[in-house]
Amino acid sequence: MADDRWLVVGLGNPGERYESTRHNVGADAVRRLAAEHHGTWSRNKRARCDIAEVAVDGHKLVLAVPDSYMNRSGGPTQAAAAWYKVEVARIIVCHDDLDLEPGRLRCKRGGGHAGHNGLKDIDRALGSPDYLRVRIGIGRPPGRMPARDHVLRRFAPAERDTVDAGLEDAAGAVVTLVTEGLEPAQNRYHSR
Repeated sequence: MADDRWLVVGLGNPGERYESTRHNVGADAVRRLAAEHHGTWSRNKRARCDIAEVAVDGHKLVLAVPDSYMNRSGGPTQAAAAWYKVEVARIIVCHDDLDLEPGRLRCKRGGGHAGHNGLKDIDRALGSPDYLRVRIGIGRPPGRMPARDHVLRRFAPAERDTVDAGLEDAAGAVVTLVTEGLEPAQNRYHSR
């Protein structure tokens, strides 16, 4: 295994139809991280992901956005981990979370998937849920709207500034996880 390398996976759905939707905040956060660290995206056919490699404070990060739909994120995540020789403990998955208000973050290692089909597929493909997660809030659906419809909607203009700040925090949380560890990331970003 590459002891100095991290894999950071941003979950979302491919294509213009899904750009800037609630379900794509994980991919948006990873793209923001790439932009902040001057990463250049290229296609890795074997990993079935768009990839940008960056260095942050001497740490090598492989940033990946799977080319699959959210519910099929496991295969590309596992393929990228195998291709770049990254063990499960050094994988960070950024994803949307209905249980958090828009823009709020939580970082954790392992745990259940809480009905998130992207995480469920990654757990299955990796054979373990013990990777790090940056959970990015998208809020609960209004009224009786089904969750599947809510996650595919774009944020309201009134939410955009909060969401953008959350994406910036998510990129910062990834850097903190890599450079300082889980507890400092939780202390810094859970209180915001």
